[in-house]
Amino acid sequence: MEHTNRNQGTEEIPVAFLLKSLLFSYILTGVLLALLAFALYKFGLGERTVSAAIIVIYVVATLFSGFAAGKRMKSRRFLWGLLMGGAYFLILAVMSLVAGKGDMQVGSSFFTTLALCAGGGMLGGMLS
Repeated sequence: MEHTNRNQGTEEIPVAFLLKSLLFSYILTGVLLALLAFALYKFGLGERTVSAAIIVIYVVATLFSGFAAGKRMKSRRFLWGLLMGGAYFLILAVMSLVAGKGDMQVGSSFFTTLALCAGGGMLGGMLS
């Protein structure tokens, strides 16, 4: 009699790896924001330049976490990348809510940031 595995064809979700990848993307964000602050101090960058740099930092950080998740999961990589980008944004939104003492306005920039984080993560997953 042949033994069959009930979970055959399913992947185990490495939660610890995904959390480590997300943590590293936040460390990367912190380092890049510190470099941006130094550049702002040293060169007196304009508001538009700083805003654009922050967007690039979000996309680079989520691209990394999506890439790492896609490499690890091997299938449906773009969905894992999208999940990582969404998780990054969710944590970012919660931290902003806490820092702002509950005064958070949901406007176009909220949804733009969500789209950029999710898109960066998905792109990272597709590139993996």
